[in-house]
Amino acid sequence: MNGKERRNKIVRMLSDSEVPISGKELAGILDVSRQVIVQDMALLRAQDYKIISTNQGYILSGEKKASRVFKVFHSDSEVEEELKLITDCGGYVEDVFVYHKVYGVVRAELNIGSRKDVSEFLDELKKGHSTLLKNITSEYHYHTVSASSAERLDFIQTELQKRGFLAKLKDYEPIDFGEGKKN
Repeated sequence: MNGKERRNKIVRMLSDSEVPISGKELAGILDVSRQVIVQDMALLRAQDYKIISTNQGYILSGEKKASRVFKVFHSDSEVEEELKLITDCGGYVEDVFVYHKVYGVVRAELNIGSRKDVSEFLDELKKGHSTLLKNITSEYHYHTVSASSAERLDFIQTELQKRGFLAKLKDYEPIDFGEGKKN
């Protein structure tokens, strides 16, 4: 995990937590030193995150962001348009995941919040021999998208629908993540 990914994970952890998280706890979870966490906090504060240090740990001040999962469908040539549509509407694409009939849920962090992030993501794909995760499930995939409010997510959903990127949801049997398997 690189520094940017680690800091994004710290922000998500602090956003999701109702109580302060200590630097020691963050360091243990992220497998880095406490000093790295202190440096990450300074960098996050420089990016205007309202992180407060308390005697019990770090907390993220301010409003909680809303998030929603969108099931989408499109071709490889439309990936850039889809991601830019979401970011231009004020969304942050946290991840991409698919439900594979053999492998189950396959998820990858994206952390895309701007056109620049979209370009960097697509450039990295072009450098390697990898393909988009959606290609293992006939182009159907999901994105967790966060935004400043539920209303902003409604707007993103409307724009994805207008463009024809939203896939129809179907009722499926619950996915067994390996818990309670029967022999």
